[in-house]
Amino acid sequence: MTTNPLRDPRDRRLPRVPEPCALVVFGITGDLARKKLLPAVYDLANRGLLPTNFALLGFARRDWDDVDFAELSRSAAQEHARTPWREEVWERLANSVRFIQGSFDDDVAFDELASTLGELEGSHGIGGNAAFYLSIPPSLFPVVLKQMERTGMATSTPERWRRVVVEKPFGTDLPSSRELNQLVDSVFTADDVFRIDHYLGKETVQNLLALRFANTLFEPVWNGAHVDSVQITMAEDVGIGGRAEFYERTGAARDVLQNHLLQLLALTAMEEPVEFSAEEIRTEKLKVLRAISVPKDMARFAVRGQYEQGWLAGQRATGYRQEKGVSEDSTTETYAAVRLGVETRRWAGVPFYLRTGKRLPRRVTEIALSFQRAPHLPFAPTDTEELGHNQLVIRVQPDEGVTLKFGSKVPGSVMEVRDVSMDFLYGEQFTEASPEAYERLLLDVLLGDATLFPRNAEVEASWAVIDPLEEYWADTTPFSYRAGEWGPRAAEEMLASEGRAWRRP
Repeated sequence: MTTNPLRDPRDRRLPRVPEPCALVVFGITGDLARKKLLPAVYDLANRGLLPTNFALLGFARRDWDDVDFAELSRSAAQEHARTPWREEVWERLANSVRFIQGSFDDDVAFDELASTLGELEGSHGIGGNAAFYLSIPPSLFPVVLKQMERTGMATSTPERWRRVVVEKPFGTDLPSSRELNQLVDSVFTADDVFRIDHYLGKETVQNLLALRFANTLFEPVWNGAHVDSVQITMAEDVGIGGRAEFYERTGAARDVLQNHLLQLLALTAMEEPVEFSAEEIRTEKLKVLRAISVPKDMARFAVRGQYEQGWLAGQRATGYRQEKGVSEDSTTETYAAVRLGVETRRWAGVPFYLRTGKRLPRRVTEIALSFQRAPHLPFAPTDTEELGHNQLVIRVQPDEGVTLKFGSKVPGSVMEVRDVSMDFLYGEQFTEASPEAYERLLLDVLLGDATLFPRNAEVEASWAVIDPLEEYWADTTPFSYRAGEWGPRAAEEMLASEGRAWRRP
């Protein structure tokens, strides 16, 4: 029998390099492009993961030429790149940098962009392949997409591929999400649309699948018969910075809960896919998202808050309403916590507690499974006073790794059992540093690998969870919490009412 070379494990370890192609970034002068996208392009080039025939095009209103854009790209890469600076790598990239000046309603500018892509087929051998990154507000999508449709740049053929990358937020509710999805899918085919949720590009999020499905140790207890509850936390110690206009329209639930946290929940609760492919993984995630139940008692199990002036890391922190650009009577939440259920055989009856907030004591994202207590302890009650629930904690950031908490006897002449922790740290176990999320996701776009990108059905299922919460919160005022605290007291009471408590990361 002949072995399929694609199944050869030695071949599967080889780096994946895309076909010759171009990357076009709309909104190239924004913070996302400067801090994430341009450094990611350099890092991929530095690791030898970009094709030899590659071109980078920027599109913006700035009165720049190719040299100006190359200087911006160079300074951004030097300041924010993960890998060491190598001049010869940059020189190769710089020879393939182009800039198109114009506004999004400028027909001439888009005609020039289309013409430049055609010229690069001959001069740089990009083969007509191109990915378009919309690093722009969703309100500008229609005009840009219509221009791309008009010029034919969005059309894939058997000889070339054209893909589009869409940044969150994917709408503000279910109706707007459907409208946006229909717009994008009317210009590009569904397979050519890549919706980026950068959290899915993080190494530890992907390791969650390996932890569950590559080991026999965890999966037998990964269910409601053994798990008491699940907590998913994304805490930030920073405020809103200069994003007041965006945050006033969005709030914590739409900004984080709808995408990042629900995606983490789906990966935690999904069934094993029949194979590790984009379609099968998304199928299992979608089943979970459609099985989520929102709390019937919203007043008790859906809490939102807004930070007030306080102290954080020894520094006085401004309250949200005192931030520049925020209304003095704003009711926008900077904290959201909710108890959700997953109505499947595996998870029925297990509460999933999700929370996110700004100006919390520390920056941390983690998934914590708390297991049920042993049904019988043959020890005296005093022997196990300090014994809590067994826990498995997947730390997404910043100390990427896994912690297992279990009971162990304290050395000594008496029987005393207390909690101990066993830690796995990525930085200590592996010599190679993990790539940045955008680095991984950009490479996947150029490869056409959609495994880590949610489809429109997932986005709409997520909004179906968030919309009832937003509808309830529309008639409420957020609870207050001081900067530097772990959220409002109501969030603590939410878990205390069921005999539980938030984990302190």
